[in-house]
Amino acid sequence: MKLRVHHKTTYDYDEPASTSHNHVHLALRDLPWQKCLRRELHIWPTPDAVTENVDYFGNITSSFSIFEPHPRLTVAATSEIELQKRPTIELQKSPPWEKVPSMLEGDITPAAIEACQYIYDSPFIRRSPALAEYARASFLPNRPLLSAAMDLTLRIRKEFKYTPKVTTIATSLDEILKNRHGVCQDFSHLQIGCLRSLGLPARYVSGYLDTDPPPGKPKLVGADASHAWISVYCPTFGWADFDPTNGVQPAERHVTIGWGRDFGDVSPIRGVVLGGGAHKLDVAVDVRPV
Repeated sequence: MKLRVHHKTTYDYDEPASTSHNHVHLALRDLPWQKCLRRELHIWPTPDAVTENVDYFGNITSSFSIFEPHPRLTVAATSEIELQKRPTIELQKSPPWEKVPSMLEGDITPAAIEACQYIYDSPFIRRSPALAEYARASFLPNRPLLSAAMDLTLRIRKEFKYTPKVTTIATSLDEILKNRHGVCQDFSHLQIGCLRSLGLPARYVSGYLDTDPPPGKPKLVGADASHAWISVYCPTFGWADFDPTNGVQPAERHVTIGWGRDFGDVSPIRGVVLGGGAHKLDVAVDVRPV
C-alpha cells in the first residue's frame, strides 16, 4: 500500500518576528515494512540556511534559520511511502516479564545495550511507585512480557478518555493517572512510565495514522494530527509497538516518523523566535492512499 502524507504547520504572529531558528522531525524513517519513496520540505519565507542531519536516535532532522522579519511562518512536509504488512508477533511466546531486567543485564549485544537507555527517567517521563502499581494489574507473576504490554495497552484505551486541549506537555503523569483523560502523547508517556517503573525498556514513537480508512473499517482516534504510540523491548523479539490510544498493535495504517525517550526527542517542530509577540498555531495533517 502506498500513502501520501502532508503535514502543514503555520505560525501567525501578532507582529513580525525578526529572527527564528527551528528544528524539525518530519522526515519518515525507512524500516523493514516502511519505505519512503519521496519527501519534500517547503518553508515560507525561504530560510537563509537549511541543514539536514541524523540525530542520536537515527531520525532524519532538518534545521533552518530565518533572519528577515516575517509575520507568518509555514512549514509543509510532503512524503510518499510504501507500507507492507508488519511481521506477526506471538505475544504469548515472549519471556516472563520479571526475567527481562536480568536478561538485559547479561546481554552485551548492541541492540540490548541500546535498549537499556530507555529504562531510565527522561525529561517528560518520571518513574514512580504509582505508575508501577497501575501497571501491576496487567503484569501478573510469570506473564509473558508482550502479552502483559498488550493488556496494559487495552486497559489505557478503556480506562482513559481521549480529550483534546485538557492537557499540555507540562502536565505530569501523576495528573494524567488521576484525571484519566488526555491525548495520544499523554497516553504514550503514561504507558512508557508504567513500563519503566517496572524496570522495562520502552520508547516513544512519533508518526501518523491513515486518515482515510478502508471501507467498513473505523477511523482511528488521533488520525487528524500527528500521532504517538510506544515500543517495548523484548530480548527474544526486539522492539514491539503498541498504541494505547486505540488499543491496538500498530499495523499498515500506522506511519512512523521516528522515536526517542519521550515527545521532546521527536517534537515535529521546535525552535526559538525573536519578536513576534503572541502567535496563533494551526496544524493540518492528511494521510491518504496514493
